[in-house]
Amino acid sequence: MGLDDTDSLEGGCTTEVLFRLLQQLPEQVTIGTKRLVRLWPFAQRRTRGNAAVAVELNVENERVLLEFLEQFWDREILPQKGKKHKSNHSEREQFPADPGMVWFSEIERNEQLYKSGLRRELTLKDLPVPTKAWGGHGKIGASLAVVWPAITVTYEAIAWRTKHHTEIRKVDNYAREVVETMNETFLCRDERHGKSMLAPRGVSPVLFGIRAWSKKAAEQALQVLVDAPGTESVAGSMVFETNQATNDHLDDSMTIEVESIEVLRGGHTVLQSQNDRFLAFKESGELARMCQCLRPGDIIECKGLRAPDQSFHIEFLKIHHLVPERTRPMCPHCNKALSSMGKNQGLRCKKCGLKQEDSWKQTQRNLPLNTWIQPPPSARRHLAKPLLEDSIRQNNL
Repeated sequence: MGLDDTDSLEGGCTTEVLFRLLQQLPEQVTIGTKRLVRLWPFAQRRTRGNAAVAVELNVENERVLLEFLEQFWDREILPQKGKKHKSNHSEREQFPADPGMVWFSEIERNEQLYKSGLRRELTLKDLPVPTKAWGGHGKIGASLAVVWPAITVTYEAIAWRTKHHTEIRKVDNYAREVVETMNETFLCRDERHGKSMLAPRGVSPVLFGIRAWSKKAAEQALQVLVDAPGTESVAGSMVFETNQATNDHLDDSMTIEVESIEVLRGGHTVLQSQNDRFLAFKESGELARMCQCLRPGDIIECKGLRAPDQSFHIEFLKIHHLVPERTRPMCPHCNKALSSMGKNQGLRCKKCGLKQEDSWKQTQRNLPLNTWIQPPPSARRHLAKPLLEDSIRQNNL
């Protein structure tokens, strides 16, 4: 069963809706793997996390399950349809909620369809036909969460609050530090900003989410936080299989020669190659600053996603070649840079008048070569894989 689009930019959470659904299942139904699948970041109707959920349900009498799903849909999900809240996300248009739920009696994993759902806008016509479906636009994400082939998998443990009418969350500080430093957890903290990334901001039923490389680590970290004396009581928790930090959304890298560099108002950087326009956003930190230091003729390699306007948004950057810095030689007497007297007329010191033949002094620029860099944790896509883990496992992107 898949489910999507039951939240908005301002509140709610599709994982919490699934949690409540599973709590109310008929006794004859047993629960299998739970999945949380991130999708195309540029989807027009995406919400905050742009994630859909799915779950494997086992039952001998399918009719019993479908009757329950029908009742739960009418009672718990359908009332969300059409809701639209005021939002502080002024840069993004918010659409009314259009929840979707699907049930497949049998399903074949579909890597091609899943990859399409990470790289472009899909429509309902692109989807396989489910055994039973409810709702509208949300059926797209719901179906993609079901067909996800789960070739590469990470895990996220999520706990939900008993009361979520306030933005103030109570998570034990010592336990938080323990979880953030566990070997198999990741993206728990943004050191650049000195802040934890375990608890979401704003009014949400989620108390915290812990990402981990293994299910065991996710379960252990979850228990550390839930059992800590300074953590508020939770309504419940689950561990999801996810496609987070898998780089599933990326195609092969692109190697280009930089033709021009432009720093936009606000600090975003535009790189132009012969055929493409590349964007490095200010929030990407070192990556954006590195792009601002580039010069025409430099050779770089990058990975990222192509936006609807066909610009390429850089998520990983590696510099392969830097054109040398060219400066005029210094006057041996005055220690001032010599100036050109005109084309093919040589150089002259403006202070003492010394003349010599036209020449340039070349020095290598001090930027890191052949090393991948990426934005800080708080500015990365959920799908982007941390470089540190890459270097440990395969020494490559």
